[in-house]
Amino acid sequence: MNSKTSRFKKMDIKITAGSLAALGILFFTAVKVDAAEYVKIEDCYQEMFQKASAGTTIGEIRTACQNKMSGESQEAKEKEGYGVVEERLQIDDENILKPFTIMSHKQNYLLFAAQNFNGYDSGNLEEFYDSNDIDLDDTEAQFQLSIKTPLGIDLFDSGVDIYAAYTVRSFWQVYNSDISAPFRETNHEPEVWLQIKPDFELFGFRNSIAELGFAHQSNGQAGSLSRSWNRVYASFIFERGNLAFAIKPWYRIQEDSEDDDNPDITDYLGHGEMSMAYKYKDHTFSLMSRNNIESGFSEGAVQLGWSFPLFDFPYLRGYVQYFSGYGESLIDYDRYVNRLGVGVSLTDLL
Repeated sequence: MNSKTSRFKKMDIKITAGSLAALGILFFTAVKVDAAEYVKIEDCYQEMFQKASAGTTIGEIRTACQNKMSGESQEAKEKEGYGVVEERLQIDDENILKPFTIMSHKQNYLLFAAQNFNGYDSGNLEEFYDSNDIDLDDTEAQFQLSIKTPLGIDLFDSGVDIYAAYTVRSFWQVYNSDISAPFRETNHEPEVWLQIKPDFELFGFRNSIAELGFAHQSNGQAGSLSRSWNRVYASFIFERGNLAFAIKPWYRIQEDSEDDDNPDITDYLGHGEMSMAYKYKDHTFSLMSRNNIESGFSEGAVQLGWSFPLFDFPYLRGYVQYFSGYGESLIDYDRYVNRLGVGVSLTDLL
């Protein structure tokens, strides 16, 4: 090793006030902060310099200040009610106008095994097909795919967006080889809505999203198996830190009595639902309650969900879902279901 290299390795890097200022300007330019934030960054560099040991590098000081500023920014957001919903909105905003991009709407998941402890009734199918040999399994696979796309963003500079979405949920008797493993039921739900970001607080929770929309839901069947309804709805999503909840009231658009496949559907699905989600580290817990208070806790529904990391795989998460009540599917909207399912989540709620 020559003498120049030896002297260089032993040399302590002296960080002067000028180098700190230059470093701050570089950081200021890179992250495009405002003047107030720049002052904070300068103070951070000065503080870190005072605490730094002789072997501390400029890169280590920069990383420490970045982490500190990021932490303070997150704390400020949480104090203002910002949280997990805002994080998802930012991801949507980054991808909303990219070509060939379709975004997730509701949760996308696949339950490999969903066990209905109350058993599925084959009466509707036997009546339609005039057969007494249809025996449904109590265990089946279920999946939901839900996508959305923008139709208009920030219309007339008003902050109003228009979205359209399509959700399909299928109930597959995949283990029922006796009847050739058919799809017991498939529900289709196209919808369109107006969306704004009110950004106001209620009891410490920030209202991140407000929506007004129209949804059609049907099972695409005919005759005695046909089920469908149309509704207009409003939705209000609130958040604080890792907790989010939504209130979604709706009104069913009435049909002619001779065309109505399910005139009493609101007796079981009510006029709205409430849902909550909480993110704890890499785990997300969810709760949905529908028509419980309205029906006097006799014809409502509750759904619990838990998604969790699946090994080190970044694209799939383990998912457990429990449902108890009415309205699991359109074909069985007036029948009680007590079901537990296990599978994977393709896109999470939060």
